[in-house]
Amino acid sequence: MRPRHRKIPRTKIVAISAAVVLAGAAAVALPQAYATDTAPIPEVNPTETLRAKAAIPGTAWATDPDTGQVLVTADSTVQGGKWDTLMSAVRSIGGDKVRVQRATGAFRLFAEGGDAIFGGGSRCSLGFNVTTNNGAPAILTAGHCVTSARRWSVTQGGAPVATARQSTFPGNGDFALLTYDNAATRAPSAVDVGGGRLVQIRRAAEARVNQQVSRMGSTTGLRSGRVTGLRATVNYPEGTVTGLIQTTVCAEPGDSGGSLFTQDGSAIGLTSGGSGNCQTGGTTFFQPVTTALTAVGARIGG
Repeated sequence: MRPRHRKIPRTKIVAISAAVVLAGAAAVALPQAYATDTAPIPEVNPTETLRAKAAIPGTAWATDPDTGQVLVTADSTVQGGKWDTLMSAVRSIGGDKVRVQRATGAFRLFAEGGDAIFGGGSRCSLGFNVTTNNGAPAILTAGHCVTSARRWSVTQGGAPVATARQSTFPGNGDFALLTYDNAATRAPSAVDVGGGRLVQIRRAAEARVNQQVSRMGSTTGLRSGRVTGLRATVNYPEGTVTGLIQTTVCAEPGDSGGSLFTQDGSAIGLTSGGSGNCQTGGTTFFQPVTTALTAVGARIGG
């Protein structure tokens, strides 16, 4: 929200100057030509200030377009001098532009060795089946997953069925494109939510603050929550990632890359990382699907 500036009447300026003189400070009388005017205060960009002064592992910030505020989140590792540095940056921005909250646990990437899609001894979750612009069937998942392997299988110890072609992590996102090795693979854009039920994904859509969303992952299954911020910057120990969605949906290791969607069939995001767990709750960040699709040249559906 832009601050409102107002001119200070000359009588108030004179009174302020007199008070400074009485306090013993060296004051200079204002020239008559400037006595009724002040220079405009430069606009402060909250996210730029945070990036410059508080890019500390364990911190994140996201915007709320409805209120114009920036939501700053600090995990349990931000203590002592780190906390002081963060709060100093917040104070320099102004309390009306920033809200600060704590997150339980520590921010981490949700990937580990295990089950679902496998590569290099790691386990992640398939996000969405997509079709590339040249008609090839493919998978969208998290970019940090493919840092451990290029070839991926859909069963533990099974033969690889997909190959990583593009990935981004860290930096401007956390997403990867894996193309199926068999070009004839039928890979509909649907989310398996368990119990033999599928949610048909018909479109990619932008997230909205306070939107109700669901997440599916190979570790914790189907979970729900709401969007709390957009264009989030997250400072993971492995590097800073920008442009994410912040939510109240829980997730755990192995859920990385999994799908964030709405029950009416909109693909919203890919699980990146966060804090907490699905017993106590937590904060989780997601890569927007729309941005990933544009970057890799793909679309939802066949």
